[in-house]
Amino acid sequence: MAAGETRARSGGIPGEQPLQPLPAARLERGKAQLSNRLYNLIIAVIKQLELITPFQLYFNPELIFKHFQVWRLITNYLFFGPVGFNFLFNMIFLYRYCRMLEEGSFRGRTADFVFMFLFGGLLMTLFGLFVNLVFLGQAFTIMLVYVWSRRNPYVRMNFFGLLIFQAPFLPWVLMGFSLLLGNSIIVDLLGIAVGHIYFFLEDVFPNQPGGGRLLRTPSVLKAIFDTPEDDPNYNPLPEERPGGFAWGEGQRLGG
Repeated sequence: MAAGETRARSGGIPGEQPLQPLPAARLERGKAQLSNRLYNLIIAVIKQLELITPFQLYFNPELIFKHFQVWRLITNYLFFGPVGFNFLFNMIFLYRYCRMLEEGSFRGRTADFVFMFLFGGLLMTLFGLFVNLVFLGQAFTIMLVYVWSRRNPYVRMNFFGLLIFQAPFLPWVLMGFSLLLGNSIIVDLLGIAVGHIYFFLEDVFPNQPGGGRLLRTPSVLKAIFDTPEDDPNYNPLPEERPGGFAWGEGQRLGG
């Protein structure tokens, strides 16, 4: 058989690999990365055009409770400073550990994942009333890192090729790194404290003698975010069964 005929039958150029459909996990990861980049671009454009300034976003209890600027309860978590090393550092860690938690210990438990966000945000806001912090986004990132690190205690980490340690030390390494950069460690300590409270109430206390689960995801969140479980007694209609109707089936004559 001629070489040209062989190429014609194979349907492609020699050495070219046929396109394969992307797995669902890669598609979802690509969507998340695209959403994260679009968010960063929108925030950067808004900031550069001065449509919104940090003074409209920061956490201020007086403006929240006396002037009813309640949006500050949320917007103070969305600002990570000007685009630079600290901003990129926080974005990378926020995306990475948020994704690993969602695909790991919270896999199939979206409502519990959202509840952790709400619980951590509420607790940080309460603590924010007593500390001089105007943006809590970095503390929230540290909380996610802390929860992941405690749930993966045997994972070995490599920090910029300089340090090798077990995962539970990661939040403390990040705090030391933040201190070397001249940043306040109050933000890191707040994230570690809130992460530890959540981890203790969710993972430690229920397994202690006489303990119990104090954090329970509200049913409204489960109804919104979780896929309802299949009823084991449900008998699907013929058109819903694999293969559709059982055409041609019947009893054998004389049987």
